Order: sequence, then C-alpha cells, then structure tokens
Amino acid sequence: MRNVVIGFLGTKLDQGRRRSWRPSVQICAHSDFPVDRLELLHDRRNLRLAEKVARDAIALSPQTEVRLVDMELANPWDFQEVYGKLYDFAESYGFDEDREHYYVHLTTGTHVAQICWFLLTESRHIPACLLQSGPPRHGTDPGGTIDIIDLDLARYNALQRRFEAAAREHSYLLRGGIPTRNAAFHHLIERLEQVVTRSDEPVLLVGEAGVGKTTLARRIHELKLQRRRIKGRLVHVNCAGLQGPHAMASLFGQRRNVVGLAGTERAGFLSEAEGGVLCLDNIDLLPHAEQGLLLDALESGSYYPVGSDTAQSCRFHLIAATSRDLPTLAQQGIMRPDLLARLALWVFHIPPLRDRREDFEAELAYELEEAERRLGCKIGFNVDAMTRYLHFARDPGMPWTGNYRDLSASVRRLCTLAERGRITLPMVEGEITTLTRQWAALRRDGDLALLAEVSPDLVNVDEFDRAQLAAVVRACRAASSLSAAGRRLFAVSRQAKASQNDADRLRKYLARFDLKWDMVSGST
Repeated sequence: MRNVVIGFLGTKLDQGRRRSWRPSVQICAHSDFPVDRLELLHDRRNLRLAEKVARDAIALSPQTEVRLVDMELANPWDFQEVYGKLYDFAESYGFDEDREHYYVHLTTGTHVAQICWFLLTESRHIPACLLQSGPPRHGTDPGGTIDIIDLDLARYNALQRRFEAAAREHSYLLRGGIPTRNAAFHHLIERLEQVVTRSDEPVLLVGEAGVGKTTLARRIHELKLQRRRIKGRLVHVNCAGLQGPHAMASLFGQRRNVVGLAGTERAGFLSEAEGGVLCLDNIDLLPHAEQGLLLDALESGSYYPVGSDTAQSCRFHLIAATSRDLPTLAQQGIMRPDLLARLALWVFHIPPLRDRREDFEAELAYELEEAERRLGCKIGFNVDAMTRYLHFARDPGMPWTGNYRDLSASVRRLCTLAERGRITLPMVEGEITTLTRQWAALRRDGDLALLAEVSPDLVNVDEFDRAQLAAVVRACRAASSLSAAGRRLFAVSRQAKASQNDADRLRKYLARFDLKWDMVSGST
C-alpha cells in the first residue's frame, strides 16, 4: 500500500527562517514512514515557495512524488470558503483505498483549514487519518516527530468500551438501578435514553396506573442534568388538579392587575419549569383551552400570562404522561388532535408489571431495600418464603392490577410485620391471601373497579349510589357528547318536561360527586 500525504504549503514554516525544520519537507524524511506521494496545496502567490519545497523534498526522498495543487483562497480564514474549496477537492480527487493509505497533514495551514480537514476526515469525505508533525526533540530522529490519529472510533476498543459503558450507565439510571431481563423493556429504555439525551422534543409516556411514569420522568430529569441538556428543576403537575377558573393561572401564571389585589399574582408552572423539565401527568385531563395554549407555547416558545399584554419566553422540556388511549380521546373531542400530533413524536408505552415477570426478583429486592430505608432496619426473606413469594408473583394468573403500587404495598406490609427482621413463609402465605382477595374484589365488583378508575375518591361512595353512578359513567363513555349521554339517561323523564336540557341535568348530577364530563367520558 502506498502512503499519500495531503496538506497545505506552510507559507511561514516551510520557508525555514526561524528553524531548519520545515514540515512539508521533513515529512518525507522518516524511514519508518515512507511517503510515496505528497499533495501540496498552495495558491499562485506562493508558487515559487511551493516549487522550492517540492525540490527539497525530492532531494531528501527521491522515491517521493510531489504534486503541486493550485487552490486559490481569497481569505484563508473564511470558514465557508475554505471548507467549500476542500470539499470540492475531496469530491474530485478519486481516492483509491484499495491501493493507497491517505493522511491529512494538519501542521501547516490556518486554524480554519485544520478544522475543515478534521470535519471532512471525520465525515469520511476524505478517507484519511490525521497526521501531526513536529520539530525534532532531543535525541530523536532529525526529521522530527509524527503522530497519526485515526478517527474511526471502532478501531479504538478502549474508547468504544468506554462509550458503551456510559450508555449502559445512563440506561441503568433510567431503570432506577434495577436490572431487567425483559428484552422489550430493555430496548424501550435504551431508545428512551437515546431520545432524551439527544432531543429536546416532548416525550409522551403511556402506561397503566402504577407502572412508574412519574418515577421515570424524575429519572429522565436527572439524566438530562447529567448530560447538561438542562439546568433547571423538575416541575411535576397532575392535570387532574388543573380544573376550574384558576387552571389557566396555575399553568401560565397571572398578573396582579387581573384582580387588583396584592398577593394574587403567581408565576405559573411554565415559568417555574424554565430551563428544566415540565412533567404534565394525566395530560388527558388538561382542559381544552389550556391544551391549545400549551400547544402554542411549545411551538412558538412564548406565552401570555393571564392579564399580561407582553409575551413571556419559555424554554422547558415537556414530559407528558397518561394511562388512557389518547387517539380515542381525540376522536371524542376531549384531546386536541393538534396537541396530540405534537406529543406523538416520541411515544413510549411502559409495559405493566405482569408483562415483565422475569424481573420480579430484581424488583422485589429493590422494594425490600426501600422498605428497609424507611423503617431504618435490616429485613430479609427466609429462603422458603422468598421462593414462595416469587412463585406467586410470577404466576400468569396474578393480575398485579396496581403494578408497582401493589408490589410496594405488599413488601411494606411484610417488612412492617416482620419480627426480628425476618419474613417467614406463614407471613408470605397471609400476604398472598390479602393480594388475591383484593384483586378478586376488583374483578367481582365491576362497578367499584370502574369508579376507582375514574377517581380513587369514588370507592368511598355509598353502595346505594355506586350502581347508579357506574351506569352514568358507562353511558358517558358510550356517548359522543354530554348532550348525547343526557338524552340516553333521561329518555323517559324528559318526555314530561317542558324544558329538555339533558346536558345541564347530567352536569349537575356529576357535580354532586365532584366530576366533570372529561373525567368520565374516556375509554377504559
């Protein structure tokens, strides 16, 4: 293989006025690095110097062919011009990698030229290694020193392993330090790590209640801080609380002039999340008007606080989370399709715990450590107790409807009741009975399960109201609008009324339980 060196003529160094070492000449004088061809780039103003360098190089190394390449640069410090000329040179060169090794000589030329050489070499427009030469050191070859850098990182095993280790560390952070044996979940976390460390676009986390969406949002914030993509804090907002007349002020802030009283102004969650991460949990419960203003803030980078005539800029990374089917909600008019389209760039479906049964041992160990930290004492399973619990947890018939909430509550119960810090087999058997009864009750009482899905507070309603309220929820979910649901529910009594405002009747009924249409009309 022939060695080909490409470089600029050194208009100062190659004159040799300050020292006898001339980089474009001495590069040809290394016995352990024979140069078969030297491509010397120059402009017409320095043609005589280029010709002299060529003669001296050939005299020093007769086997070296020196080609003078005319490259006219009006301003060698103009990045656009230099890069353009070198790009054109590379495109027309005709590299033959089967017969020749190419090296770009970085020692000569302006700093702009050196940067352009690096970029073109890194992108493989020039299939070369970088070559840096220097004057001779004491006791070294009189031709000077040369250092060769290959930008193909795949050849640097140590670096490659370091990058892979860093990627695993970031993925480990997103999993909370809990290893996973589930291939699908592992792939999801790796992809999520790629996205949040390279992109500032919104991320949508979809999954059942209790799968850890809020916890994952917190870890995403930590990872973004580590990678220096953000400097601000995490602001977590449950959109179920953004209801009523104060929702807009809570989200976007409010100026004092709206009410005229001191203390009524507020910054708003968008302002608090400036430079950081805004996590909107239950994004499907965000009121329609606020959805539109949030979309505008995401796309324009600014918003108007309530009562302000001046736009306020905003820079935050958005994480939205939901346990419901947003496309269905968009068809029902609950979710704005344009906001959904904005959020749909990066969607991650977090699997329920029952779909990752191979991870139960690691998850159980994590929850045990958390319980130990809360209780301030060391607690462990007896061997037979651990075997029994894992066999139960991995049973395909066990639904784990609450996901991590079920597992966490179960471990905390066991740890709290563990005498002398040991969890025994009878304790595990009792806990299994507790969990199975809990899940059976949810399956048996469909009305209670439905109401619990709408709001945890509804599990405490009187049994007298439970069946009726569940029937109303089912009618709302089957209807396209509040009016349509009212017409179905009041089809008989409405015949005897002069005023047939079914929507208002239904709205008032829901208000008795602190419910609104958008809370009860989503798909299960």
